[in-house]
Amino acid sequence: MKRISILFTIFTIGLSAHAESTDSVSNQTLEEIVIEASKVIHKPDMDVYHPSKSAVENSRNGVQLLTNLMIPSITVNDALGTINSAGQSVQVRINGQQASVDQVRNLLPSTIKRVEWIENPGLRYNGANTVLNFIVTNPEVGGSLMLYATQALNMPWGQYNPSAKFNSGRSQIEIGGGYKLTENMKIYRNYTEKFMLPNGESLERKEKSRGGEVDNSIGNVWASYNYIKPDTTVIVVEARGTLWPKNKTAYYGLMSSDFITQDLMLTESSGSKGSRPSLSAYWEQHFANKQTLVVDFRTQYYVGSTFSDYIEREPEMNVTMTDIHTNIKDRNQLYAIEADYIKNWGMSRLTAGISYTANRNRSMYVNLDNQIFHQRQDKVYLFAEYFQRVRKFTFTAGIGAQYTDFLFKETGLGNASWNIRPQATITYSINQKHNLKLNFTTWQSTPSLTETNPTPQQIDGFQWRIGNPKLKTSNSYMLTLRYNFQVPRVYGQFGIRAYSSPNAITPLFEWQGDKLVNTYENSKGLKNLGFFLSPQIEVIPNWLMLSGYLEWRTERMKGKGYSLSNSDWYGYCSLQVTHWGFTLSAQYMRAQRNLWGENISWGEDMNVIDLRYNWKQWGFSVGCLLPFGRYDRGSINLSKWNTSESHTHTNFRMPYIGINYNLQWGRQKRKANKLINVGGDADKSTAGGR
Repeated sequence: MKRISILFTIFTIGLSAHAESTDSVSNQTLEEIVIEASKVIHKPDMDVYHPSKSAVENSRNGVQLLTNLMIPSITVNDALGTINSAGQSVQVRINGQQASVDQVRNLLPSTIKRVEWIENPGLRYNGANTVLNFIVTNPEVGGSLMLYATQALNMPWGQYNPSAKFNSGRSQIEIGGGYKLTENMKIYRNYTEKFMLPNGESLERKEKSRGGEVDNSIGNVWASYNYIKPDTTVIVVEARGTLWPKNKTAYYGLMSSDFITQDLMLTESSGSKGSRPSLSAYWEQHFANKQTLVVDFRTQYYVGSTFSDYIEREPEMNVTMTDIHTNIKDRNQLYAIEADYIKNWGMSRLTAGISYTANRNRSMYVNLDNQIFHQRQDKVYLFAEYFQRVRKFTFTAGIGAQYTDFLFKETGLGNASWNIRPQATITYSINQKHNLKLNFTTWQSTPSLTETNPTPQQIDGFQWRIGNPKLKTSNSYMLTLRYNFQVPRVYGQFGIRAYSSPNAITPLFEWQGDKLVNTYENSKGLKNLGFFLSPQIEVIPNWLMLSGYLEWRTERMKGKGYSLSNSDWYGYCSLQVTHWGFTLSAQYMRAQRNLWGENISWGEDMNVIDLRYNWKQWGFSVGCLLPFGRYDRGSINLSKWNTSESHTHTNFRMPYIGINYNLQWGRQKRKANKLINVGGDADKSTAGGR
């Protein structure tokens, strides 16, 4: 750490932030050394991918184009509508403006000029893991219409996305929407747990599945207006609404226990429903001497309810042994604003900014005689970052400071803290085909409403969940060394990553009287070390491509009364064959096994086969999700008080068909290009659940 501190001190002589490379009106692009290849340009702060003619011709939307680019370390699933990297979510942007996967799907491939892949986002991105930015240019007048639909053949599951754009003079209007249908999907859970009681006795329970179902449908609509006066002004106003009409997971089982002679009928369910409308406004003004001022404002409102039910019933006598219901109704608000100043010179740039985020939460506990609790949370973030090119070296260095303050009105409990966020990157271009990049980054994680709310929630007969209002914002530090390489028909990246979160916010089990309480703590921290490789191979140019990502990681987690370790590998492999207008792709993904607190959890291991054919404005696809293997998602809890293992299965072998249509008319106007995007979401409560 001493060497890292010395390196950081050298980098942070000027406290400033570089502006994202974009296609804004009056964009001032720095003169940078780039490493050129047939498909990728390695810049000091990003990798730039220019879609080939064949990639555009074999795509009918933005997600399909991203799939065809086969960027190493990025996992794209068009059918599921997901974009991930190294097991983490990717922040998606369109011309610098934060967007959803649905909005990327609604992009016309012919309008995507380039794709920027940013693996070490600057301080301006406020803690994002990675950023994928689609730079889109449109003709000057006219419009476009896009329709997308995917439907499973054996269950009520599908995704549907329409959008339209209209251009006139300096203005553009866009409207669109999306709906993801998941209804009555059958699931099965096997659950075993062993409790160590305070008196030294133990209790073991086993759950044998009787079935279950998942409903998880989500709808969203948006409308935006943008105005561009070249070299002077950009204005963007957007309204968006997200609806969760039906979100429920239910498990049914037979529970056996050391303390009962006959199995009990178990019903455990949880879910939520609600809506989250939002409004945002963006202003960008250019001044003389390559100076820019940008301001972004966002307000959001969440109204909805969250519930959980836990019922144990003796089947022969039809007697209810345990009956627990939690119902929380939220009315939560968010207000956020950010302002940045950007100054460009020939070989360098400076960005300084400040943002303020306010959450105002009101939760009514229906199961507690409609008691109402209020929480306020305020966050102020300041940063400055500087970018400088010196021959074959480029340096980026800066520092941020975050102040967080939250308080529960009814109890007077809360906390406040200051946290410092240094960041630095150095890139050395060995030659046109190889470069080295060393990046040191930090970020903060603010306690959530659920983690800090001290209102007791009963989970089952003796387990409870109680938040900890004394939690402090946690810090994370990561040092990454990447080596980018290119050899004939192969390019990719090899790297080493070291991560530390010394005061991570994690769950904690402890006995409080006769109650086993699941609460939260600022733990003693998580440390891990990983080695990763992400190549792309042109087996047969323009016909057969292979890409993938493989990482092995070892980690250790320490907290109150425990010290645990975990080592595992995860990754994905993708194969794509393109010829005669057809594209055949196959993917295999092994989910990341995450150690967090006293729990190891994993998502679904997934494999997909997909065949697409494009004809004029139409695109058709047929495929299958999980054609091989068995769906398994679960967790293992290693607490000395509660040792448990859970596996969720489903008959997930899902054939599907898809159709895509896009139409353009006239010459369209270039879309507005936001340089910043203020973040944050209105909070949601979490109820019950083991």
